[in-house]
Amino acid sequence: MARDKVVLAYSGGLDTSVILKWLQLKGFDVVAYVADLGQLPNVEEIREKAMASGAVDFYAINLQEEFVSELVYTAVKFNALYEGRYLLGTSLARPIITKGMVDVAHKVGAKHLAHGATGKGNDQVRFELSAVSLDPELKNIVPWRIPEFFNVIKGRKEAMDFAEEHGIPVKATVSQPWSSDDNLLHISFEAGVLEDPANKPPKEMFEYTVDPQDAPDTPEAIELTFEKGEAVKLNGKAYSPAEMLRELNRLGGKHGIGRVDMVESRYVGMKSRGVYETPGGTILYAAHRDLEALTLDGGVINLKETLMPRFSTLVYNGYWYCPEMDALRALVDNTQEYVCGNVRLELYKGNITCVGRDSEYSLYDEKVVSMEDDEGAYDQTDANGFIKLHALPLRAHAKRAKKK
Repeated sequence: MARDKVVLAYSGGLDTSVILKWLQLKGFDVVAYVADLGQLPNVEEIREKAMASGAVDFYAINLQEEFVSELVYTAVKFNALYEGRYLLGTSLARPIITKGMVDVAHKVGAKHLAHGATGKGNDQVRFELSAVSLDPELKNIVPWRIPEFFNVIKGRKEAMDFAEEHGIPVKATVSQPWSSDDNLLHISFEAGVLEDPANKPPKEMFEYTVDPQDAPDTPEAIELTFEKGEAVKLNGKAYSPAEMLRELNRLGGKHGIGRVDMVESRYVGMKSRGVYETPGGTILYAAHRDLEALTLDGGVINLKETLMPRFSTLVYNGYWYCPEMDALRALVDNTQEYVCGNVRLELYKGNITCVGRDSEYSLYDEKVVSMEDDEGAYDQTDANGFIKLHALPLRAHAKRAKKK
């Protein structure tokens, strides 16, 4: 009798290696799947580990360009921040990972998907909401929500014992006192010593950025060129979306840019503390926002500012594939038609300073705004009627208030 296939989102780490073997022991043929979002050090090594752990097949799919062009650049167009600070590095990665996993499931004829997200985090929601939107017929198997699994594999020690018992090749090293997750947009740290929000993150923890105090003592000037809200050139050289983000990560990391330490509100209802490094993304946001100030109508800027928290919350909560998101993406793309031009920045010890910008679609008219208006581009007496009309409701309110 043929065994059902399950596609497992696999990292090669201890947890997913144990889950792979556990699923195999439960009677499934496990297809290990890895999405390459710029974080993979050695795909062949991960493949060998998956096969040695009991996988019947292995897929590693490079999704870097799609990840940046479709998801990261959309977030940049919205200048999207969750709770005012988080650049959504993990949140944006989950939909594209799930899309690749569903594609593999279709290719191999699998009826099930599996992941190693815990029952306390946001990722379980993101994976499963994305999956049901892409193919509602696929069933999810989540070991960390199955008592038969989590009552036995309670922590790292039990996982190591299980791995040893079943010959799973894992490195028996002491765990770092935090956990991390990385992709081209960012690296995140949580748990362990970070669970107490009063603790300062260890200096040795950071991987993408130097300590701003140790960054170069001289500012570095760069120029970004945008077309329709997307960065296409850096210092005059064209880059693909993934190449652009990789180079900006290098530059931002060198200057200690993009560190965030925050307490955030998880979708599942609890507060959590996360530390993030997003050097390239932080540079993109700063440059894009500055160019929008030059090229977008004030009403459109206000509309985007109003909708941005809703977009960010949808991304954070796992609703990339839904009708509301489709509508928001169509709207933001429409606003970016004239967001074209150049932005000049200086990077210095964790800071980004915009020092100049230009665009052929600029709405800025120096003749109109100048205090040295010799050509009559703006008639200042027009302000009399403008102010009088806008004061009408205030005048009426003030008269009524006097009657109390």
